[in-house]
Amino acid sequence: MEEHAQSFLLQDGFLLLGTALVFVLVFRRLGLGATLGYIMTGAVLGPYALHLVGDPESKIGIAELGITLLLFIVGLELAPHRLWRMRHEIFGLGLLQVAACGLAVTGVIYALTHIFSDQGFTWTAALALGLPLGLSSTAQVLPMLQSAGRLHTPFGERAFAILLFQDLSIIPLITIIAAMSRNPAAAAGPPGWLLVIYTLVAVAGLIAAGRFVIRPLFRLIGNLGEREMFVFAGLFTVIASAAAMELLGLSTALGAFIAGVMLADSPYRHELEADVEPFRTILLGLFFMSVGMMLDLQAIAQRPVYVLSMALALIVTKAVVIFGIGKLFRMDWRGALALGLLLSQGGEFGFVLFAQAQEALLISPLAGSVFTAVVTLSMVSTPFLMMATRRMREAPASKEERDEPQIDGSNALVVGYGRFGQTVAQMLIAADIPVTLIDTDVEMIDIAEGFGAKVYFGDGTRIDLLRQAGAAEAELIAFCIDGDQISEDFLHGVHTAFPRAEILVRAFDRRTMLKLKDAPVRRVVREVLESAVTMGRAALDALDVSLPEIDRAEAAYRSRDKERLKAQFEAGELTAARDRIFTQPARERR
Repeated sequence: MEEHAQSFLLQDGFLLLGTALVFVLVFRRLGLGATLGYIMTGAVLGPYALHLVGDPESKIGIAELGITLLLFIVGLELAPHRLWRMRHEIFGLGLLQVAACGLAVTGVIYALTHIFSDQGFTWTAALALGLPLGLSSTAQVLPMLQSAGRLHTPFGERAFAILLFQDLSIIPLITIIAAMSRNPAAAAGPPGWLLVIYTLVAVAGLIAAGRFVIRPLFRLIGNLGEREMFVFAGLFTVIASAAAMELLGLSTALGAFIAGVMLADSPYRHELEADVEPFRTILLGLFFMSVGMMLDLQAIAQRPVYVLSMALALIVTKAVVIFGIGKLFRMDWRGALALGLLLSQGGEFGFVLFAQAQEALLISPLAGSVFTAVVTLSMVSTPFLMMATRRMREAPASKEERDEPQIDGSNALVVGYGRFGQTVAQMLIAADIPVTLIDTDVEMIDIAEGFGAKVYFGDGTRIDLLRQAGAAEAELIAFCIDGDQISEDFLHGVHTAFPRAEILVRAFDRRTMLKLKDAPVRRVVREVLESAVTMGRAALDALDVSLPEIDRAEAAYRSRDKERLKAQFEAGELTAARDRIFTQPARERR
């Protein structure tokens, strides 16, 4: 029997991981994100489709640890002073969102069920469904913010403040459903006021444990130098804090978050984050696969109009309400729209609250299945909504809003005014050479203007725009653009159009230099070479190497690098002259 169970576990793991690998790669390639790929994996393999993998309830129980780990990592990035600074957003914006969205969705459910059926939901049933649907998916939204690099922006902090308050609101929502219960057995549970006391005591206990137990434990492990023990200690911290909260009937994710915050300003934060992150990624993927497996395709097929209408109503209602709240908190309309769409889906805590509502005899099992499908569909819609509205939500970077390049008497053009272009431009200006600056980043243009620099808006890879900027009279055109955006054909076109100008190009790496080896340019500059050489010299100095020996090492590296680059140009491939790379000290090469 045990061998049979182990065989099923290996088979399920093989199917889930293999299929997820394919779906996630495809959806990533399409720009739809990994979450949708995981959900589709579960939906295809689950009991309502191919039925190759079953028992989603048990899997989601394990996978919810992924949400717990996610909140722990987020807590590690929020020091207590920063959390205190966000208190107004958490208890102001968050409270208003949970209350307004929960009540609005309740009203919509009550109205729509009476439209679709002669016997619609009662107010208590609508409330038991509407309040959980007012919550959003922390497990979906936070990774989206992290991957977009917006978690620590003002917009990301507001979204996180709402999600954090939603996690705190689980306790009062459980209390409300328990108070409405029609099941006599439900009266045996603890009253709401006692849950609040439990929460305060648990949070205080976690803070004390973090200061007097966890920190000394990590200090001891750090002194011992046991790298693998950090992994065990990190997982122990998360699971212990979550288990303590679960024992009291509270949110496990909240407990992990508090534990993370307590360690946020410790010297072990980065080590912990690196150790826990792989487990979080795997378990969160399993969580979304379990969500997909719970998608009752039969319930959707039997009443597709009803389910789709409810999902659409949920998305529209929450987006509109959150948009209004964002405007109330003085967000611009684009930011308010982005916040509304980002949080328009139902959340994973809805599954927990629906189950409790069924036990309280407030909703039927069929209603629970239908609205579980509604939540899942709304989660699937989020990546599509964010993609479809990207241009609408982004501030217009139109040439009409910024000055176009014009001939201003400069004899040098610098295309790209980022960290690289700024240094080049300032050195030219320091030598009293007038410079025309061009960039497409509106935010950078505005920041530069605040420092007194005039940067024109325009695409410097267009020859007509370069001519408009005075390239025909310029003596120098320096392309300082990020990445690998310049081609050899383009540079030939620039040289033909503006033969007077010397051309300099910033190269991303050695590959870019090889690609541009026949380009008509004065010089191609590798963007990190000189700074890396400077740090190499600093490293040798830190090791008390003498100055003559440092100069000798630098000269040897530069000589070999030049030889290797010349050989690569002649051979047309990166592997040429690989023997010129320093790989071992001289005493080991003998």
